[in-house]
Amino acid sequence: MDQIFCSRDSFYRSPVGAVEEGTPIRLRIKVPKYMKCSKALLVVIDEGRNSKRDNYNMTWSGETEDECELWECEFTPTKMGLYWYTFRLDTADGIRYLVRDFGSVARVDYNIIYSWQLTCYKKGFNTPSWPCGGVMYQIFPDRFAFSGESKREGRQARQYHNSWNEIPEWRPNNEGIITNTDFFEGDLKGITQKLDYLEELGVTCIYLNPVFEAYSNHRYDTGSYENIDPLLGTQADFEQLCSEAKKRGIHVINDGVFSHTGSDSIYFNRQGRYNTVGAFNSKESPYYSWYDFNNWPYGYNSWWGFDTLPNTKEDDPNYNEYINGENGIIRKWIRAGNSGWRLDVADELPDVFIENLRKAVKAEGEENLVIGEVWEDASSKESYGSRRRFLLGEQLDTVMNYPFRSAILEYLKGIDAYHIMEGILCILENYPRPVIKNLMNFVSTHDTERAITLIAGEPLNGRDRYFQANTRMSDEQRAYGIKAMKLAAGLMFTLPGFPCIYYGDESGVEGYKDPFNRATYPWGNENKELVEWHSKLAEFRRSNISFNDGEFVNAFCKDGVMSYVRYKDDNEVFCVFNASPVECSVPVPSEFAAAKLALATTENIKIDESTVTMPGFSCAFFTSK
Repeated sequence: MDQIFCSRDSFYRSPVGAVEEGTPIRLRIKVPKYMKCSKALLVVIDEGRNSKRDNYNMTWSGETEDECELWECEFTPTKMGLYWYTFRLDTADGIRYLVRDFGSVARVDYNIIYSWQLTCYKKGFNTPSWPCGGVMYQIFPDRFAFSGESKREGRQARQYHNSWNEIPEWRPNNEGIITNTDFFEGDLKGITQKLDYLEELGVTCIYLNPVFEAYSNHRYDTGSYENIDPLLGTQADFEQLCSEAKKRGIHVINDGVFSHTGSDSIYFNRQGRYNTVGAFNSKESPYYSWYDFNNWPYGYNSWWGFDTLPNTKEDDPNYNEYINGENGIIRKWIRAGNSGWRLDVADELPDVFIENLRKAVKAEGEENLVIGEVWEDASSKESYGSRRRFLLGEQLDTVMNYPFRSAILEYLKGIDAYHIMEGILCILENYPRPVIKNLMNFVSTHDTERAITLIAGEPLNGRDRYFQANTRMSDEQRAYGIKAMKLAAGLMFTLPGFPCIYYGDESGVEGYKDPFNRATYPWGNENKELVEWHSKLAEFRRSNISFNDGEFVNAFCKDGVMSYVRYKDDNEVFCVFNASPVECSVPVPSEFAAAKLALATTENIKIDESTVTMPGFSCAFFTSK
């Protein structure tokens, strides 16, 4: 017997995936005749109407050769939001329901479960076109490149490394506190000097971790949103970076940290370093209403309990105007040359704040980008007691794609490709198409272990910083890690979305958790083989429009083998991965019977009309013409 229903198959649901408001959806189920179904209903819950339940009669529409009956109906979501649906069957054995099983197909159950998600987004929702087909590059500014122009200023308690190749400071100070106040003096001019390298790598967008004035090396403890941190340079240096990058077709986006500021800031001024009246200094401070005090001045809400990071009240009108107003921070730095923002901890920002921020960004140009940091499925994310509306067309353009990161790393660590593909398809089913085309795909960030370490290194297993500081991969582990990183990059560059290289991943930088994942870029000691592979992937991506918002079709996934097809117009690419250590044979889709091998990690690829033979730990990409 064939399947009863599958939300990803256009035979059963058309169109598939997320839809715009007002889009009619045709739904069809295929019920075995032996069940003697006398009535079928589509049952829908609309979250936007307080989860009101609606029933829609389905019409009997014929029989099939495999002893089944077809029931059909049409449903049109009229308002953006999330809908959940299932099917009720009146059978000879009583009422039954269809329940979602693995792979989005259905099984019969006695209990009602609203199994399938339908995302309905704002009519006319669109996102920037420039990321499509390109490559993003994430830079932790203190650690990427030093121009040679030292800008050490008089702020106390800063430690400067004597050598670019030292490991970041990881030991607590004499008071047992980890301060994150060691600096390598990477700066904006250093990044500008390396633009030729980034252009050769195929980079079309630079994402900068925070560059605004702050006390720590990570700069998530903002001291002033209005100024570039003096150790990084000046606003003129930032404008020059954006200008020179633009000449090379490279956009720049900034990290927006708006859920909290630093306690050491012009706004809070707990340390008294600034010549301002901060919220900590006086209740008459112009910034007092920005913060949530329960017992002024020492009792205040802070980010995850860190008293150096007092939380802001983003719904405060004064704070909102300062950040999102016509002459606010968002628009100031777009006018200075950036092309948008990545929002730190977006799920900790209120809906209205993100909506106002989007309006500010788009007021400076519809092609400016808003990316949110969300670690889960952002289409159904809940935080602070409510369903979030990140992807419905009034807030974010797209999100950091942590689910794809998990899928890639789990695949390379031996999880069956069949299960990995399910996670990928689930995101593609739930996210709006305008969001998918710009998904920020990555395998490492400043918040995670380096991918090469996670895949090939000694497992961390909760071990301390001493272990992390003194453990390096063996030659054997590193050799495997390089092979695995090639596959990881191949997936990252060819899955739907916008690949993002975390600086140094392309050159084999290893490292456990913060601060070891934030080591300096190894200029002169790069793994040239890995750098060249990333450059080739970028060129391959640029030369095939299938990766510019093209379709995605799962071809074959089993054990260590994963394959899929990307296509757009008359351009088609067959992507094949073998993450197992042994040679595997993979079925070839009929349209690739005369395929051309365009790019591969090895020359030992064999293909005929029906099968491609892949050596262990390899990937290959074929074009149909």
